Amino acid sequence: MPGIDAAVETIFGPIAAFLSAVVFYEAPIFGGVPIIVVWLMAAAIFLTVWLRFQPITGLKHSIQVIRGRYTAKTDPGEVSSFQALATELSGTVGLGNIAGVAVAIAAGGPGAALWIAIFGFFAMSVKMAEATLGVMYRTVNADGTTEGGPMYYLRDGLAQIGRRRLGRVLAVLYAIFTLVGVFGAGNLFQSNQVAAIVASSTGSEFLSGNQWLIGAVMAVLTAIVILGGVTKIARWTSAITPAMAVLYVLCTLAIILVNIEALPAAVATIFTSAFTADGVTGGIIGVAVIGIQRALFSNAAGVGSAGMAHSASKTKEPATEGFTALWEPLVDSIGVCMLTAIAVVITGVYQGGGEDGVALTAAAFGTVAGWFPYLLTVAVALFGFSTVLAYAYYGELSAKFLFGSSALVQNAFRIAWVLAVIVGAAISLDSVIAFSDAMFFLMSVPNLLGIYFLARVLRLEILRHRYRVSVGALSEVEPDLQVGMGSHEPTAEQVAAEEHRTLTEELRLADLHRQLAEDPDFPVRADHHDDDLASPMGETDYDVWGQDPERGGDADPQAERSSAGV
Repeated sequence: MPGIDAAVETIFGPIAAFLSAVVFYEAPIFGGVPIIVVWLMAAAIFLTVWLRFQPITGLKHSIQVIRGRYTAKTDPGEVSSFQALATELSGTVGLGNIAGVAVAIAAGGPGAALWIAIFGFFAMSVKMAEATLGVMYRTVNADGTTEGGPMYYLRDGLAQIGRRRLGRVLAVLYAIFTLVGVFGAGNLFQSNQVAAIVASSTGSEFLSGNQWLIGAVMAVLTAIVILGGVTKIARWTSAITPAMAVLYVLCTLAIILVNIEALPAAVATIFTSAFTADGVTGGIIGVAVIGIQRALFSNAAGVGSAGMAHSASKTKEPATEGFTALWEPLVDSIGVCMLTAIAVVITGVYQGGGEDGVALTAAAFGTVAGWFPYLLTVAVALFGFSTVLAYAYYGELSAKFLFGSSALVQNAFRIAWVLAVIVGAAISLDSVIAFSDAMFFLMSVPNLLGIYFLARVLRLEILRHRYRVSVGALSEVEPDLQVGMGSHEPTAEQVAAEEHRTLTEELRLADLHRQLAEDPDFPVRADHHDDDLASPMGETDYDVWGQDPERGGDADPQAERSSAGV
């Protein structure tokens, strides 16, 4: 459809070029590093230190959390922690892991792979922050559905610390950037690449000239899934993500085994070339410039998607989702990306150059057997399809935030999303995708700015959770009530028992408050409470929230008080 392509390029070309130049402006260091990369890396390093290296100190606890030990089937939410993890991974593990890594290595040398893994470690803390805040400030509707993400913790979280106007502005900007960004990066690009790769691998001239047919098949499958909402998306992604991960990992391991004699040299090359003068420059440039959208940021740490995925999780403890989310960069950037890198380096295909990352990875697959690249085609199709599903949920949340949570808004978005799959497969939208990619990375600006403002609230939530677990104040849920990694729907008896327990506890607390209010010997109020407070108890939870168990009580209770503790 060259006519449509030309018209779109004429309209969007200048706009996309200007916006990309602004968003990806390069500082004149190390040959040129985009400012947006510095912004993301600075936040990742800060949060890792600020949260006391939870990717190391909290990794063991995170395994128990993912297994559902601390979340109950009767907790508010729609999906399990594992399903939220699978949904986010399905949106991040994709072409960046396959194509972006290969291109980064071809341009920057094998050392580029190590920089991907290094950033992946620090990115674990960013994901933890996003997921924790996503649950803290989510909205649970009367029907049990949830709405959450950076839009909500920017709006409500900043309002809670006295920055209401700033929070509203950042929330709206974030929602706009997300709505545009996910259409390009999570829909048009994915459907276009899947259609092109499938048509190319089959060798069919008919499919190559009619890629819209492949898009139509993807659109039908997408419609079947997203019409069921986040619960159905989570069920599909929790099945597809492990399957595609196992397939891809087994394939890369097969490549390594076939070339096992070159493994020590390949690993040594990756590490040594990352710290030579050329290697450092080449690694940073290769990862941050050439692989910026498809490799280093395949984990999407900083853009806030984890906050949306995990806001639907069943939990009463926001920190549990933070400990779940930190696994995403570990699997994505450290696991899958490194396996791709070793496969590309061990076979030496990167030395021939080339800009087509999928072709480079396919060449590595071809060293095993002539038919082996077909498995890569299957993996790419699964990666692309799962990304379309995950980003549909993120886009829908943004649309609801901007235009209201009505059935009209929801259905209009879903129809537009399904049609965009066909459009993306049918025509080349280079300028539109470039424009959307710039918007996608702009999401990190309001998101990380809000996280900086909420850093004290976040740290208190994470460290308090760890402290409560360590002293036994937060115990594991009874085995038959644990969410686990499979079924997470409670029985009618479990729901009734939870409602009875909640009502009993509310009555007990109400009676306790009444007795204390009537007790003339009970301390009237702390000095800082106003005289017009209705209860002589005042807001006693200030005392609790003002004590950081690991900082000796130097927290500011007004600034650090989170909605989870009210």
